[in-house]
Amino acid sequence: MSILKDAISAQLGGEVQFIEGYQHPARTVYCSVPREKFVDAAKAMKKAYALLVAEWAADETPLGRGYAIFACYRWGHEYLIVKTEAPAGAPEFPSLAKQFLPAWRFERQIQSLMGVTPLDHPDTRPWIKFEDWPADAWPLRKSFDSSKPLPRVEGEYQWIKAEGEGVYEIPVGPVHAGIIEPGHFRFQAIGEDVLNLEERLGYVHKGIEKRFESLSWEEGARLAARVSGDTTVAHGLGYCMALESMAGCDVPERAHWLRALFLERERIANHLGDIGAICNDAAFAFMLYQMMRLKEMLLRTNHQLFGHRFIMDRVIPGGVAADIDPAGREAVLSELDMLSGDFERLVVIYDENPSLEDRVRNTGILTPEKAREICAVGIVARASGLNLDCRIFNPFPPYDQYDRLELGVPVMITGDVHARTWVRIQEVRESVRILRWILEHLPSGEIAAPCGTPAPDKAGFAAVEGWRGEIIYWLQSGPAGEVNRCMVRDPSSVNWIGLEQAIHGNIVPDFPLCNKSFNQSYSGHDL
Repeated sequence: MSILKDAISAQLGGEVQFIEGYQHPARTVYCSVPREKFVDAAKAMKKAYALLVAEWAADETPLGRGYAIFACYRWGHEYLIVKTEAPAGAPEFPSLAKQFLPAWRFERQIQSLMGVTPLDHPDTRPWIKFEDWPADAWPLRKSFDSSKPLPRVEGEYQWIKAEGEGVYEIPVGPVHAGIIEPGHFRFQAIGEDVLNLEERLGYVHKGIEKRFESLSWEEGARLAARVSGDTTVAHGLGYCMALESMAGCDVPERAHWLRALFLERERIANHLGDIGAICNDAAFAFMLYQMMRLKEMLLRTNHQLFGHRFIMDRVIPGGVAADIDPAGREAVLSELDMLSGDFERLVVIYDENPSLEDRVRNTGILTPEKAREICAVGIVARASGLNLDCRIFNPFPPYDQYDRLELGVPVMITGDVHARTWVRIQEVRESVRILRWILEHLPSGEIAAPCGTPAPDKAGFAAVEGWRGEIIYWLQSGPAGEVNRCMVRDPSSVNWIGLEQAIHGNIVPDFPLCNKSFNQSYSGHDL
């Protein structure tokens, strides 16, 4: 039984065509609808209480077709991809922005980079693409020559304005005081009270999705690991899982378990850094230094055992490129004992500090209703009442062994800075437990298997729970089995919207604290 498949069938009847053998893995439902029924399909998904996971376009002219537009929906463990087509001579499709809020930016990006127009979209401003690019430059089209520099034209971004007595604007960025990546935040405020926040991103757009098309499948794994440097394991894993499903690669069981070990170490390290940084933005620097001390301990162990502080390039197509021996196992277990003891003492300090509590409680609230509306994922979703975690709803070994692993997912409903911090605290505890369990039950065997080349004109899909949240990869092979399209959706693509919603009603000095509690990736978003 498939709730989403039944819902779209009931809405569209014979006008929806379910396609088997094209999309991998087979459990991901794939269907096509006429262009005029694209919105009706979205209405059916909305009625079924589904979330919009991603929306993207592909240039299928090398395959003898025009442009394809895809929308991926999720309900529980189900993922359903809806495709519609637009001829090359009329590259346009009906907008889903009135049904799903994330489509607002997904479709602006489709228009900006692929040149396929969402009809009746309420906001025609470019996204990712800057105003000094030529209007007819669409980098993701096959006709675009990425080897030549773009000529620069005159252009200026049209910011949303708030007017009235006492209203003033505060521009923040794109260059910031620290060493973080660039992003522009434009506030309208009265006194210290924030009326509106608008984000302008895209400053670290690197043409990553375009670059995939010039690489081999194996080289693509290395690029995926560099989409967002603090999430190298999860991004590399998402790409490899999508590729392996297309190629029919059977990954050894030990490799699956080692991938989970890498993933949980990445989760712990980043959560420790975030907890410290959130406290630092509330002027509690002690916690930053202590959490960074623990994070550094993990990173040094990573380098010692796996050859890289961030475990980069250790997830490869077909398995992993690093193993752990008995001595390494004992080193990790010893490290976890030390980390857990120090961490729990620091949590008590966090929880019993009244000045810190005053800053993090009831600050930057993203209500459960808003979180669902923006289709939030990961930490942000779980702090606002949404029980979403791919380790449970889209698991790979060993996460699929529910009877043995019993994965716990912390969920809170207050949606404030404290909730996002406390979800991280609980996840550190859970990841430490998972690591101990993995090391106790790690199976023997090979750590990699040959991964062949996908057949022509096939697609692969993967959803992986990175430390920020759900990461999506969709791959498509071309007429010769090469990379035709690689769509990447980092958690930040939807969660950045949540920051704009959470800041309303707060004061300007609380913005850094709110921003750090979300801690979204510029690089993963801008691609």
